[in-house]
Amino acid sequence: MRFRVNPRDVSLEAAARRLGMSPKAFEEALPNLIARGFPKPDPDTGNHDLDAIDRWCDARHPHLFPMSAPIAARDASSIVKDRLAAMKVSNG
Repeated sequence: MRFRVNPRDVSLEAAARRLGMSPKAFEEALPNLIARGFPKPDPDTGNHDLDAIDRWCDARHPHLFPMSAPIAARDASSIVKDRLAAMKVSNG
C-alpha cells in the first residue's frame, strides 16, 4: 500500500508557482519579498515552507484574515501603570 505525501517544503519553482510567478521572476523578487517578511528558505535544503508562505499571504490582508495578523507589541509602561493601578485599588 502506498500513501501520497504532499511535501510541506518545496523547491523554488514550486514556491514561485504558489505565488503565480515564474521561477525567474520569483528569484528576482525574493530579496524584496524577504524584506517584507516573506519566509526565508530553509538554510540546509533551500526549500520553501508552503504553510509559512500561505500565512504570509494571509497576513497581508488582516481585515480578511484577522487570526493571521501579527500581534502588535504593547508598550510596557502602559502595562505597568495598569497593573499598579489595579494593585492600589485591590489593596485599598
